[in-house]
Amino acid sequence: MAAANCSLKVNRQLLDPKFESYKLSLDPLPCYNVELDAAVAEMKLRDDQYTLDHMRAFGMYNYLHCNPWFPDSVFYVDQLGRVMHFSVTLDTALGKPTEVFRFPSDLGAYENRLCSSLYFASSTYVALSDGTGTLYIIRVGKSGDSKSEKWEIIFNQELGDAFVVVHSVSSIQAETHVVDVLLLSVEKDAVDVEGSGFHVSMKWVTIAQNKSEENGKYEILKSRKLQGRSVPHYAAIEPDGNGLMVISYKPIKFIDTQENQLDNPEEEKMEEDPKKEPLYYWQQTGDDVTLTFELPEGFKKDDIRMTFSPGQICICLKEDSFLKGQLYNIIDQEGCAWILKDQRSVEVTLAKRDAGCMWAEVIVGDKQGEFIADPAQCAAIADRLMHLTSEDLNPNPDLDKPPCNAQELEECDMFFEDSTSLYRFDGNSLKASHVVNLGSNQYLFSMVATPELMPCFALRHDVDALLWQPIISQNDNLWEHVSTFNALGYVQASKQDKKFFTCASNFSYAALCECVRRIFIYRQPTPMATVLFNRKEGKHVGQVAKQQVASLETNDPILGFQASNERLFVLTAKKLFVLKVNTV
Repeated sequence: MAAANCSLKVNRQLLDPKFESYKLSLDPLPCYNVELDAAVAEMKLRDDQYTLDHMRAFGMYNYLHCNPWFPDSVFYVDQLGRVMHFSVTLDTALGKPTEVFRFPSDLGAYENRLCSSLYFASSTYVALSDGTGTLYIIRVGKSGDSKSEKWEIIFNQELGDAFVVVHSVSSIQAETHVVDVLLLSVEKDAVDVEGSGFHVSMKWVTIAQNKSEENGKYEILKSRKLQGRSVPHYAAIEPDGNGLMVISYKPIKFIDTQENQLDNPEEEKMEEDPKKEPLYYWQQTGDDVTLTFELPEGFKKDDIRMTFSPGQICICLKEDSFLKGQLYNIIDQEGCAWILKDQRSVEVTLAKRDAGCMWAEVIVGDKQGEFIADPAQCAAIADRLMHLTSEDLNPNPDLDKPPCNAQELEECDMFFEDSTSLYRFDGNSLKASHVVNLGSNQYLFSMVATPELMPCFALRHDVDALLWQPIISQNDNLWEHVSTFNALGYVQASKQDKKFFTCASNFSYAALCECVRRIFIYRQPTPMATVLFNRKEGKHVGQVAKQQVASLETNDPILGFQASNERLFVLTAKKLFVLKVNTV
């Protein structure tokens, strides 16, 4: 598993430490609904789909899809194999969903198929799966009005095992139109005899237009495969197709296949050989890291070349590379230096930019060095942990307030066996270039705020829910904190029956729904029209954050959930509900 080498930077100006609570509002929420001509093509889990990963990937699947470029347009697939489109222009005069595409084959003939899935790669291209293992790339049309235009197939191919489409992007590379698609499946694992017997597989497929042919046929340019032990919370391809971001609570990595070229002589060199002497030794304090190595015979001081950058180090002897790679954490390159001792020993000092952060290794993945622990540091750590140890199993069980009560822990306070991590994989090397250890920052949901950018994701930080926008142009800060929902991280933990979670693209409200009927809406604080005072403290209340609860007139399970700035769309097997949340 790759070591963490960066962190998320919270924008303190977006936090409100004085936030008190959400106030229940009885303001009515207009709710409209339309009957569906045919029921939604819901695929229930089979007897052989019994693991938690099957439930997360397929049992909790969101059957309602939105077009981020036209946010009040939603899509679903019905039991007749039709992709149905529904858009709102006037809430009080809702039209019927209309057919925009029909799968060529009868899906009912397939026993082991998954739910059909789709994702808008752009305003004019859609990646679509029928749930049987066939991938379609569809051209919608430049107008973007899917209601009046049928979808046109530009690519379709059987790819093997059934999958669902997780994400897709459309881009122009070297004057060629390229569509990247991310596919998810849960596969049998004969090697895993102690676990669930399954592993999670994600296939990253790149489809490009072949301009050498007259008809400009689309073909698979390359295919890469990732494998892990858990369904990722979040997975998205960068807009230019040069990278991939994943949030997973168990390690995930690219596997070596015929398509994946993972052979890297430099990385093989970095593997640890137990019979060889360490290439270097290293120590650290809270402020810096010091590594030492012996200058080989035949080399002198003038042969040493060193370059430092915030995240990289390169040490060369004459023209040959001695040690280089990605550092465990960011350094202050102006504070770095090296000296030659006794004409043979080279000592390199790396100044840490994040003082106090302890490194697990010098170069990510490098096993050629040996860490030498400072006895004084070991003694200080032992002293700080002394109060947590005892010779007795429970020295004083009669205490009124025991030091820890597991029953008081919330779901979000529980740690998994493997800590949740955020990865950014490079599309060329297929290696993790950025890794963030999220620790106890529980993943909440993802949504598209800006169609041209990657989806945002929300994490719990203390009691708040913070939204992060990946921005690949900012190499030193790939994830920007763009909004905060105060106390929502704490509030959502009490909703044990929650199924879907999202927010508006302008961040004006967040919403979650339970498995059946109930929907909770949490609005951002807004100024009050009247003068209010806090009864207990006597302080003037300038803003109030409202909470609203809606109950649908149906007992059918909720199958889909999408939000626009004005409306919430809720899909059941036989009805589509529209809740008017805001008036723009």
